[in-house]
Amino acid sequence: MKKIALVTGAAKGIGKAIATELAKVGCDVIINYHTSKDEAENLAKSLSEQYGVTVVPFGADVSSEAEVEEMAKFIEDKFGGIDILVNNAAIDLSGLWNEKTVDDFKKTLDVNLLGAYITSRRFYRHMIDKKWGRIINISSTNGINTYYPMCIEYDASKAALISLTHNLAVKCAPYINVNAVVPGFIGTESELDGYTEEFLKMEQEKILLGRYGEPEEVAKLVRFLASDDASYINNSIIRIDGGQAGA
Repeated sequence: MKKIALVTGAAKGIGKAIATELAKVGCDVIINYHTSKDEAENLAKSLSEQYGVTVVPFGADVSSEAEVEEMAKFIEDKFGGIDILVNNAAIDLSGLWNEKTVDDFKKTLDVNLLGAYITSRRFYRHMIDKKWGRIINISSTNGINTYYPMCIEYDASKAALISLTHNLAVKCAPYINVNAVVPGFIGTESELDGYTEEFLKMEQEKILLGRYGEPEEVAKLVRFLASDDASYINNSIIRIDGGQAGA
């Protein structure tokens, strides 16, 4: 049976690679986006044509219950529900930690953590009813042992997302496998933008493989976790960082 996947924050970067990988293996995909409408629409058209699956974009702020509800109703009307939820949407605000505002901190938590909670709570019931489902949260090594004070609120949100993963796994057992993928330094445009060459070289030297990861490498791990081949992997936090030392 064909699987239906929702990937949040899927218009660019890692999310785009994940949507592409899932479409490649025959999933119908909902590409969630917030501001990148043109990119999402172009990606949906391209994947539909290339892989012969149904790929639709839908704009929604995952931190808004009302907008997630609107997206859910659209998905249920068109597909009946989803089998795979990839909570990838995230923001990372630049600036010195002590110059950021409380609103900055709250906004990051709202998108990166609350968004995953809202979408999981809204979509898990269909998976329970079908007795099959996958929830895959995209966290970060910043939430484990790679610390950047300029990303203090981002790091906190990604650490909390790991805790959310464990609790969801308990709540959704035995029918839904809930896991977190924990990327290190992945060479997306947004990841590398704004840093000096000296900083990037220093960080690359901390990676045992001596290079940054590619979004497609993360996407292949997500594809595996979403498949029946990963049926006995649950409540796991899986790093994909090339052997990255702490910062």
